[in-house]
Amino acid sequence: MINYVAALTLGIAATVSGAAQAGCQPDRVDLRGDWGQASFTIEIADTQEERAQGLMFRETMPRGAGMLFVYEYPQRASFWMKNTLLPLDIIFTDVNGVVTRVHSDAIPGDLSPIPGGDQVFAVLEINAGLAARYGISVGTEMRQSVFSKGLPKWPC
Repeated sequence: MINYVAALTLGIAATVSGAAQAGCQPDRVDLRGDWGQASFTIEIADTQEERAQGLMFRETMPRGAGMLFVYEYPQRASFWMKNTLLPLDIIFTDVNGVVTRVHSDAIPGDLSPIPGGDQVFAVLEINAGLAARYGISVGTEMRQSVFSKGLPKWPC
């Protein structure tokens, strides 16, 4: 008798692993570390206006989705949760796609600054709790074509 749960689990794992190996796609970011790999379908916010709007006023976001904020060059970056209705994990990276800081469970509506550091190039916001669930932490590598400006640790 076939164990359908095990077969389904292996099928999903193969799909996730295969997708992460397929190379960069404009609407996806891949992450990898000692814990394994994960991918998120993303919107990119790469203008001042898009970064200022971010995920404000959104009431829901699918579990496998996120927003990637991209700067023109590495810089000091700080976030806040003004008008943000969803609890989020905020993942800061350098120009090479290496995670430099993770802020977990940012509180909706909180005006406290969430500093990311002095050399932030991109910031990924995902639903709160997912960074811990997947094991995303400092040193995790992120792959997306926006990191081609640096020396990506995980090139496309």
